[in-house]
Amino acid sequence: MRILVTNDDGIDSIGLHILARRMREHGDVVVVAPDSEYSGAGAAVGALHAFDPEAHEASIDGIDAVWTINGPPALCVLVAGLGPFGPFDLVVAGINPGANVGRSVYHSGTVGAALSARLRGVTGIAVSQKVDSWGIEGQAWDDMIADQKWETAADVASVVVGATIARPPLRAQVINVNVPNLPTDEVKGWRHTTVAGRPARSFATATLEPKPGHEGAHKLRLDWGEPDDADPDTDTAVVANGEVSISWLTELRADDVDPGAVGFALDTLV
Repeated sequence: MRILVTNDDGIDSIGLHILARRMREHGDVVVVAPDSEYSGAGAAVGALHAFDPEAHEASIDGIDAVWTINGPPALCVLVAGLGPFGPFDLVVAGINPGANVGRSVYHSGTVGAALSARLRGVTGIAVSQKVDSWGIEGQAWDDMIADQKWETAADVASVVVGATIARPPLRAQVINVNVPNLPTDEVKGWRHTTVAGRPARSFATATLEPKPGHEGAHKLRLDWGEPDDADPDTDTAVVANGEVSISWLTELRADDVDPGAVGFALDTLV
């Protein structure tokens, strides 16, 4: 078993290093991660015509094969799938500081890496962890994640990966794992969840603020809304309740809808 580990926070992320070392319990590990921050990149690979992808050797204590790519995590998986770093049997992305629940799954580079793995016929596991102080106005990011219980997320990831290897799915899957920020022995349980319509807290308003000295230019001020109460069976609510959320994300397919439901039938267009 050879496991490709990546993330969207860049090669220097603590969560990436902890996850990569824990994955050694399950096989050989190769890290192919972005050279810088690509949070929110989703499954984007970037405009390939506009830059030349480069790979650079890097180092993580305890890992022999470590590379960076100057692009988002989905590009890391795409490039790795073409063979320059050797074959791999599983993709594990994370540990992302910040839960990827609700509509965050559309934007998450961590989830995007797992989606890109499935496109290549390889199961992808996205591992994210709730940040308790997320959205506190004026707080620096390093302060927000200073109390992350990284080892708890690594413990959960190891169990999920071990179970996936022991009982491989019949076809490639995307498994979205979200972990509360608690010591392992304080996690209340594990739940199979559906994806909520909204994350626990999201932006509520956007306002334009003129940029001094730059006519016609404005800064966008985004303000947080109040926390939402989600359905108790959704990923958002389960993680907020101190439980591990496991969601299997479906494939993107054309929807077989009733033409009347979308307002027009095909024969009205031709």
